[in-house]
Amino acid sequence: MAYTKEDILFKADEEQIEFIYLQFVDIFGQLKNVTLTRSQLEKALNNQIMFDGSSIEGYSRINESDQYLRPDLDTWVILPWRNEPGKKAARLICDVYNTDGTPFAGDPRYILKRQLEKAAKLGYTFNVGPECEFFLFTVDENGKPTTTTDDEAYYFDQAPLDHGNDIREDICVHLEKMGFEIEASHHESAAGQQEIDFKYADALKAADNIMTFKLVVKTLAQKHGLHATFMPKPVFGINGSGMHVNMSLFKKGKNIFDDPKGVNGLSAKTYQYIAGILTHIKNMTAITNPLVNSYKRLVPGYEAPCYVSWSASNRSTLIRIPASRGSSTRIELRSPDPSCNPYLALAVCLAAGLDGIEKEMKPMRENTENLYLMEQSVREQKGIQSLPGSLEDALELLAKDKLLLEVLGDHVFTQYVKGKKKEVDEYRTRVSQWEIEKYLMNY
Repeated sequence: MAYTKEDILFKADEEQIEFIYLQFVDIFGQLKNVTLTRSQLEKALNNQIMFDGSSIEGYSRINESDQYLRPDLDTWVILPWRNEPGKKAARLICDVYNTDGTPFAGDPRYILKRQLEKAAKLGYTFNVGPECEFFLFTVDENGKPTTTTDDEAYYFDQAPLDHGNDIREDICVHLEKMGFEIEASHHESAAGQQEIDFKYADALKAADNIMTFKLVVKTLAQKHGLHATFMPKPVFGINGSGMHVNMSLFKKGKNIFDDPKGVNGLSAKTYQYIAGILTHIKNMTAITNPLVNSYKRLVPGYEAPCYVSWSASNRSTLIRIPASRGSSTRIELRSPDPSCNPYLALAVCLAAGLDGIEKEMKPMRENTENLYLMEQSVREQKGIQSLPGSLEDALELLAKDKLLLEVLGDHVFTQYVKGKKKEVDEYRTRVSQWEIEKYLMNY
C-alpha cells in the first residue's frame, strides 16, 4: 500500500502509536533497528535520523561512521503483538544513505534495487514467492534454546500430533494483520519443523517480507515459550530447513515464462533464465547458503538438492518447474536456505537469470531420474556437477564470477568475504563435541 508522510503521521496518532522501529539489514542478513518515540516520527519521515554505521559489521569505517536512515513509506505497518496502551509500536524499513545524499554501497536493499532497475530497463518485473522452513525447539530452565522438541509429527500431520499447530496459526493471524496473504501452513518432514507460505510479490517487497516473517516467527515463538530457528541444519540425521525461491518475470502484465505452445508449456526465455541460474549457481552458493552449517544441509538423502540440474517435476533436482501455468508459471530454485540475506540472494538470482536471457543460454538436458540414487559415475557421464561442499569452497567460487562481483559491488563483496572467512577460520579451529566423543577416549 502506498503511504504519504501525512498518512503515516495521521495513522500514528489515530492508533496511538508510542514507538517506531526504523529497521534495516546488515550485509549478513541480520535485522537491525533504531527505536524512536512518536515525537521523533516526523524527523524520521524527513530523512533526518542518523546512526553510527561503524558499529555495524561490514558497514562503514570509524572515520566515516555517520549514515542516515531513509524510511520506505510503503513499509509502514503496526506491530500487532505490541497492542497494549502505552506500548503500541509500528515499523518502517529503511534504506541507508551517506551524508552526501548518495545511497550507501553496502546496503543490501540498495544492491537488490540496482538489479531491479536493470530488469526494469528491459521491461521486466521480477516476482518472487519464498517458502521459508523453520524449527520450533524447547528452551531450558534459563530460557536458552535447545535442539529438542516434544513434537513427533511428520509431513502434513495434524494436531494433537502436530504440536506446532497453535503457534503456526498465531503466526498466520499476526502476519495477516500486517498485510501478508497466507497461502498455506503445515508441519514439515522433521520433528519440530514448520512451513508457512505467503503470496508472491515483487522482489523488493518479497525480501522485506522474508525479514518481517522471520521477526514475527521468532517473536511469537518466544511468547509461546519456545525458540524458532532458521538455522539450515540444527539436528544431525534429519532434514534441514530450506528457503525454496519461486521466480517469474513479467513484461507488460504478462508472465514471459508462460507459453502454452512451448516445451512443457514454457517459453524459450524460461529455459534461458534456467540456464543462467545453472551457469552461476555454484558461484552464487556462498550468497544463497551463507553459513558453515548450510553445507551440512546440502548433502544427499535429506531432500536438499546437491547437484546442478533441473526438471519439470523431479524434486531431487536443483531447479524444478511447479505444475501451475498461465500467470502462475514459475521456476523453483530449491538450494537456498533461510539464513541467507534475501536482498543479496534475490539480486544474484535475478542477475544470473537475466545473464542467461541476454546470452540466449541453453540449459543442460532435463533430468527425470532420482539424483540421490544415481551413482557418481553416472552423474559424471551426464555432466551433472555438485554444489560446493563447504563455505570455504563456495567463497573461492564466488570470487571467480565477474557478474556476481559486479552485482555485489566492491564494498559488499570485500566485507562479505572477509566476514565469512573469519567464520570459516573460527569453525576450523574450534574443537567440536563430535571430536571429543570420537577421540578423547581412544587417543
